[in-house]
Amino acid sequence: MTTADFRSRYGPRAIVAGAAVGLGAEYARQLAGRGLDLLLIDRDAAPLAATAAEIRAAHRVDVATLAADLARADIAAVVREAVGGGEIGLLVYNAAVGTVAPFLELTPAHCDAMLDVNCHAPMRLIHLLAPAMVARRRGGIVLMSSMSGYYGSAQLAVYAATKAFDLVLGDALWFELRPHGVDVLTVQPGSTRTPGWLSSQREGDDAPSLPVMEPPDVVRAALDGLGVEPNIVPGELNQQGAAAMRRMSRRDAIEMMSMITGQLVRNDR
Repeated sequence: MTTADFRSRYGPRAIVAGAAVGLGAEYARQLAGRGLDLLLIDRDAAPLAATAAEIRAAHRVDVATLAADLARADIAAVVREAVGGGEIGLLVYNAAVGTVAPFLELTPAHCDAMLDVNCHAPMRLIHLLAPAMVARRRGGIVLMSSMSGYYGSAQLAVYAATKAFDLVLGDALWFELRPHGVDVLTVQPGSTRTPGWLSSQREGDDAPSLPVMEPPDVVRAALDGLGVEPNIVPGELNQQGAAAMRRMSRRDAIEMMSMITGQLVRNDR
């Protein structure tokens, strides 16, 4: 799809939620490169402003920012006010809370925060933005799930469950909204070199080595897949891994996922 076609289909402005660093910032860069104006949302105001300034300097697009916690119950009203009467052609929901820890070590408040950011907020923003897309008969929604959304895993009980929610929500919306001209894509990345991923890794020579993708490659695969498939797993090795897991019994897959998670996380206890 050419830059002009992409802007015509998903412009003039995209919202990227969770845009300050990592995959969200990379989505913002690549969408700007495809000619879309941006509204970037994140709770971390300083890195959000830095990413916006970088994009303004590199691309001839308008970049607005909204420093807001996506966990807040009135996030749709906050975003509605920031949008004003502007037209939003694309929503990329990248924000996530993803603590890696045994379930009983998580506080109920922290579990609620994961549900609010990972599940409630994307659902509320889709309710806010999708009706106008349907009325215009064009637009797009990208939801970031995870390969962990396929199966439960020790130390990822709540996070993986929220990503399963995003995956199933995206599947259903892909079918419901496609006849109205709105493309929905759910992306299931594996390990990706982002600040959040790096903070969860073990250090030292004994840390296991698994394939790690770079943010530009994940985002490029996602944007190229939008309007083509309901779901993608970026990266050939990740696709092979996902296919192998689907051939296992559910018990074996859960045990495998739990073992991999236990090997990868830093042992701070």
